[in-house]
Amino acid sequence: MNDFSTVIIGGGISGLTCAKYLNEKGYSFMLLEGSDELGGRVRTDKVEGFKLDRGFQVLLTNYPEARKTLNYSDLRLKYFESGSLIKADKGFMKMENPFRKKMAYLTMAFSSVGSFSDKLKIRKFANDLAEIPDEDFFKMQATDTLTFLKNYGWSDKMITNFFKPFFGGVFLENELITSSSFFQFTFKQFFRGDAAIPLEGMQAIPDQIAEKISSTKIRRNARVKGIENNQVFLEGGEILTTDRIVLATDPHTTDMFLGETAKRIYNTTTCTYFSAESSPLKGQKMIALNPNRRGVVHNVCVPSDISPEYGNAGKSLISVSTQGLDKVDEQKLTSRIKRELFDWFGAQVNVWKHLKTYHIPESLVQYRAETPKQSLKLSDNLYRCGDYLAYPSLNAAMQTGREVGEMIAEM
Repeated sequence: MNDFSTVIIGGGISGLTCAKYLNEKGYSFMLLEGSDELGGRVRTDKVEGFKLDRGFQVLLTNYPEARKTLNYSDLRLKYFESGSLIKADKGFMKMENPFRKKMAYLTMAFSSVGSFSDKLKIRKFANDLAEIPDEDFFKMQATDTLTFLKNYGWSDKMITNFFKPFFGGVFLENELITSSSFFQFTFKQFFRGDAAIPLEGMQAIPDQIAEKISSTKIRRNARVKGIENNQVFLEGGEILTTDRIVLATDPHTTDMFLGETAKRIYNTTTCTYFSAESSPLKGQKMIALNPNRRGVVHNVCVPSDISPEYGNAGKSLISVSTQGLDKVDEQKLTSRIKRELFDWFGAQVNVWKHLKTYHIPESLVQYRAETPKQSLKLSDNLYRCGDYLAYPSLNAAMQTGREVGEMIAEM
């Protein structure tokens, strides 16, 4: 007799979403998570009273899978202003979403981010994308994003000042080699919805999904060392027998279980957190972007301006993101960041306190044009899910988890 009809290995977003769908259908399953907490890459740590997400992350509220899976009201979302601050020689240029504020289009027209023609193209482009169903973007013929932008007719100034720093930060790569289909999908999400963080940090997202599942169906600190046929072998000698196995782990671990050695290229990010007496962005709820991608500061955000719960005792939490570092010497990186940001914000930077650095060398699998979605069903009793099998995003993690759950439920 089998212990469970399904064993899900991995308690990140895709594994939890799969478990949620099986739970709603009344299926017998067990989710095994090797660490002490759920969420995978979507985790929040508490350091000296501050809430630190493991790498700068946001929730795009227009994500179709997030709308299906999450209860936004219960997450108590806190919203960014729609737009961005772009570092200039002196101060910042502000680029606002012309669909959200009546005066924003006028502001954009006279800003120096790009030309007036560029702003007209932004409006037309957003209107065109609004008519495309989300699922159709990944069926379209694609090129790299930079080629797409140039072919569309945006100026080099607009590409340098806005598209490269903004979407380079989203894709975690500076040359915009990411597929134009993913760019168009993501652009639509930003313009049609909001960027937000939960009141208590990004960890609230996996926690909310897990709350919909009986605690008896989730085991933490359950490290799996291998699988064979319908058996799951845990460290310590325990063996679980099941009808189906779902691999919802990171790509390397799934490859190990399958005996494969798939070659993947990853985009890398490093997130450095500081505490400060006050916000250097003076309460503006936007991300500050650096068009100079040769620096170590690629973007700056003050999460406590968006959700005060991220801060501590009235102090501000500052997040600085850097892309592409192979290795990190925290002390040297911290010093370089402060030297660069002295030019942005002045002497206040000298008294910022370093809290923690997260170096994530395999943050996102690089997603190039014509990258195919990989198979989720490997055999009648073996499945896998995760955003690396589709496109790199929280939405794809949820989507692949849901699709595997539905495949199993329909059997």
